[in-house]
Amino acid sequence: VQLQESGGGLVQPGGSLRLSCAASGFTFFSRYTMSWYRRAPGKEREWVAAISNTGGSTNVADFVKGRFTISRDNAKNMVYLQMNSLSPEDTAVYYCKAPVGGWGQGTQVTVSS
Repeated sequence: VQLQESGGGLVQPGGSLRLSCAASGFTFFSRYTMSWYRRAPGKEREWVAAISNTGGSTNVADFVKGRFTISRDNAKNMVYLQMNSLSPEDTAVYYCKAPVGGWGQGTQVTVSS
């Protein structure tokens, strides 16, 4: 089981990014709830968003509610995080996570003018 995050980068405050997570090695990817987490400099990793196995149910942390949207494409074994209205406080390494397997390397998001 492997997870590969991508799509991070440097963006100005108020900007947007779309993160992608490619999952491989899963026997049945569509059976798993998938989540996004982040770790900001000097802070603990925190949960950001989750999506049910079918994609029919999503949940996001209060601090990103109304700005971030999680989605998935089970046919492609992909999970996405659309991030809008970014602020410097969103600067972190972002990780996707399945209930099985370990952590990927993450993708760095830096919000700065």
